[in-house]
Amino acid sequence: MAPSGLARGSIGTAHIVFFVVAAAAPLTAVVGASTAAFAFGNGAGVPAVFLLVGLFYLLFSAGFTAMSRFVATSSGFYAYVARGLGRPAGVATAALALTAYQAIALAVCGLFGFFANAALKTTLNVALPWWAAALALVFIVHVCGRRAITFTSSLLAVCMAGEVLMLLALGLAILWRDAPGPAPLAPVFALFGPGLGIALVFVVAAFIGFEATVIFGDEAREPKRTIPRATYLAVSLIALFYAFSTWTMVIHVGADHVAALAAANPAEFYLGAISQMLGPVVRDIANVLLLTSIFACVLSFHATISRYLASVAREGLCHAGLAAIHPRHRSPHIAGLTQTLVSAVVIVGCALRGVDPYAGLFAWTGALASLGVLAIQLLTSLAVVGFFRRETRGVDLFHRFIAPALSAVGLIVALALSVMNLPLLSGSTSPLVFLLPAALATVALAGILIAFRMRAARPDLYLALGG
Repeated sequence: MAPSGLARGSIGTAHIVFFVVAAAAPLTAVVGASTAAFAFGNGAGVPAVFLLVGLFYLLFSAGFTAMSRFVATSSGFYAYVARGLGRPAGVATAALALTAYQAIALAVCGLFGFFANAALKTTLNVALPWWAAALALVFIVHVCGRRAITFTSSLLAVCMAGEVLMLLALGLAILWRDAPGPAPLAPVFALFGPGLGIALVFVVAAFIGFEATVIFGDEAREPKRTIPRATYLAVSLIALFYAFSTWTMVIHVGADHVAALAAANPAEFYLGAISQMLGPVVRDIANVLLLTSIFACVLSFHATISRYLASVAREGLCHAGLAAIHPRHRSPHIAGLTQTLVSAVVIVGCALRGVDPYAGLFAWTGALASLGVLAIQLLTSLAVVGFFRRETRGVDLFHRFIAPALSAVGLIVALALSVMNLPLLSGSTSPLVFLLPAALATVALAGILIAFRMRAARPDLYLALGG
């Protein structure tokens, strides 16, 4: 008889790190998020902001990985919040997580369509509509995503290696050819300068996806050890690598000019530096790697969403058929197909309405995703405190209270800054952008109502939620 569940024990720490770092999309994040942080934030202080946010997320990780020893599930933060703050809050978290991750997938599909359209026009003089490129991406991701998780992980590793090597080559070329002068210490002096709050908004957004390590708990070898290791390693790698890449750009451009140059020509800020330092041929390669970076990001979030959806389906929160596992690849293929169809329908809808792939689809869904992820991270930090308040379970004070409490305070600040700077985060001056927090609140309320309805109609399933 074929195995009926996910491929337990099939992936280790390195595989999970590939998923997480690929979701962070290093080349896309550096070219996009860090350029915006330079332009609108604290300029030369951006590298130090990456380190600061990295330290903050290590603090956050200290709390939830301590709890992960007692919550072994692929339900992600939903199970943590259900165990720490109650089942209605847990279901609200599941609704927020699925909404936020689907929004990220849509945002990056729009970004892919935008860059693919531009690249084909420039190189082949072919005018392929953005939505056609986006739909092709969705189809290819679906085909890859329904394969075994080890195949997906290996594919992500190849894609990630290319973009990391490109940025590393640029950074080393700058260190080799440019005279550093006083620039190496500039990020330290500029950290708390004007624009720190805005820089934090973009830098925090660049870390989205690291918390997905818990989604792969059912497929990890020794999950009680693998998940914490993968989380700490992923956060550290993202923080250090982004800090290095932005620091070398400060050296290349100069601390006094980096903000102005990033604002004047954001599209050429990194790509122009690649062309200057490594040559026009390498720049063409970078354009290709930018597309593979986006592909890897979408594939990673497809894997995350399908596992999240299958997990909540197993607990009765949505149609049980979504929990079906492929008999050969042992992947949640029905949940994956559902995610694919949702993406395709939204892309087609945007195309019919003439929505711009960058200023519309990417900007708005990206802003929605940033707020949603910050909200579920905040709920998780509070859940860690609530979980250990009833019983310490031998966990020390730092991991069970101090770390999650401090991270909760930081996440409240980050969430407030993001809401205050929604026009910048979304790239839109429309007052409608401030309806995004209300949309997320409505999603959370719907989750709470679903939990209450389950408690009344199916108390047996309700009591099993988060277990």
